Amino acid sequence: MHLKKNIATSESGFIFNPGTGDSYSANPIAAEIIGMLKEGTPISSIKVHILATYEVSASQLEKDWDDFCNQLKYANLLDN
Repeated sequence: MHLKKNIATSESGFIFNPGTGDSYSANPIAAEIIGMLKEGTPISSIKVHILATYEVSASQLEKDWDDFCNQLKYANLLDN
């Protein structure tokens, strides 16, 4: 999973897709994940970080991860 290269983001969670003109607002954890994706951090490393940093079970993380990925796809923020 890779974000499109032209997607603009901020640490505060603002996301802008210049290809469509759409903008989104992400919560702090989502903004952190998006920042890590932009840096090229492997998904497995992001998940390890989330599990170590936040109080979430592995099964809940997987469910939330799938939901998050679907939202990114729906918003047209991912490369195919």
